[in-house]
Amino acid sequence: MTKFKDLNLSEATLKAIDKMGFEEATPIQAATIPVGLEGRDIIGQAQTGTGKTTAFGIPMIEKIDTHNNSIQGLIIAPTRELAIQVSEELYKIGGGKRVGILAVYGGQDIQRQIRALKKRPHIIVGTPGRILDHINRKTLKLDHLQTLVLDEADEMLNMGFIQDIEAILSHVPTERQTLLFSATMPKQIRAIAERFMNEPETIRVKMKEMTVSNIDQYFVKVQQRDKFDVLSRLIDVHSPELAIIFGRTKRRVDELANALSLRGYQAEGIHGDLSQAKRLTVLKRFKEGKIDVLVATDVAARGLDISGVTHVYNYDIPQDPESYVHRIGRTGRAGKEGMAVTFVEPREMSYLKEVERTTKKRMTPMTAPTWDDALIGQQRAAVTELEESVAKNDLSQYKTFAKDLLDQYDAEQLVAAALKLITKEPDRTPVRITSEASLPQKRDSFRSKNANPRKSNGNRQGNRSSSNNRSYNRDRKNTRRKFSSQ
Repeated sequence: MTKFKDLNLSEATLKAIDKMGFEEATPIQAATIPVGLEGRDIIGQAQTGTGKTTAFGIPMIEKIDTHNNSIQGLIIAPTRELAIQVSEELYKIGGGKRVGILAVYGGQDIQRQIRALKKRPHIIVGTPGRILDHINRKTLKLDHLQTLVLDEADEMLNMGFIQDIEAILSHVPTERQTLLFSATMPKQIRAIAERFMNEPETIRVKMKEMTVSNIDQYFVKVQQRDKFDVLSRLIDVHSPELAIIFGRTKRRVDELANALSLRGYQAEGIHGDLSQAKRLTVLKRFKEGKIDVLVATDVAARGLDISGVTHVYNYDIPQDPESYVHRIGRTGRAGKEGMAVTFVEPREMSYLKEVERTTKKRMTPMTAPTWDDALIGQQRAAVTELEESVAKNDLSQYKTFAKDLLDQYDAEQLVAAALKLITKEPDRTPVRITSEASLPQKRDSFRSKNANPRKSNGNRQGNRSSSNNRSYNRDRKNTRRKFSSQ
């Protein structure tokens, strides 16, 4: 594996990458970054989840001259959600150099964006319609642009943005570096590459087939407001020896760890804001069995070497299949079987299908347990605990008391009382978990053949991408209803 420190990067960028928790480059990053640093045009064919944002982000950040207050980088993305996600990633990568980054997209107040543009950011990330709107208003000047990125080009084609993209490309300098990333390469995308790129190098990265054969995989379809109670009941039913719960954000991890503790579980969380010393202490306690449940973000869980994990719960489904495989790979080790349960909000089902396509394994739907199910689960755990105690312990010093009790009470009644005493009954202590935004809705691949590109009208401006996304999302909802009913 290629390490970032071997890619001839600046000290500031290396520090930023280290802070993000990355050490080894993914295949698309290892192949793209050196070519990108040379200033050459690139066509990158890679699926979502392979790390392509960092692959094009690092060369772009490295080239930025922070003493030059003109716009030097432009990234065009198909949706506002992706534009925001990319801008956040670039902000982290460019943190050491203090690179200014701004996301512009339809649906947000354009006057606010104009004010932000006057602060002279170095990089713009945006959707085609809103970028073109700013160009036409002359609030976005690209005369000094050095690097242009087209992210998820096939997605933009399916959404009908090709004419907008060509219009944007007519306003950027001829002398520039262009990087185009696309999961597939239809002829319209190839045509853009031929017209607007200069002898591009093609880099193809096929996501390796990921197998998780010894892990039983389930999903629970659940609304966000019900997630925590469902999680509590599942833990009570499964009685895991060691469990890891994955949350999408640092706030989520902190709140889950606190809420689980309130309900009587031995739980602690780890994420990127914890000091290395604290992180190591938590992991040590988890490995020693002093903590039953570890709550973690993806970044904090990178490189975790923990044996004995019996259950993984994805409280939030990850955005890409690769992260999913890394998460559930924490269980089912050393030939042992493991269980992974993923919570999926109804509008996130397309991400579940993408995971299944990648792993080539269908997840089994699981019905959320009731409080009665949770109680039965804990009663079974108490029975097991009692049986193990009989098998393992020398009980001779207790037999005199046992005989006295049997003289006074029925044996069945005595055992029932003992079980009740050691059963951890489900705790319904009220907790507060802050709602997090669901993952952005996305097009399922089975729709691409029937996608109707938007007809572009050269005189339309403003929130064209916004209105298009609204109709696109309506189509997605209808498609999802049909899909869910199958």
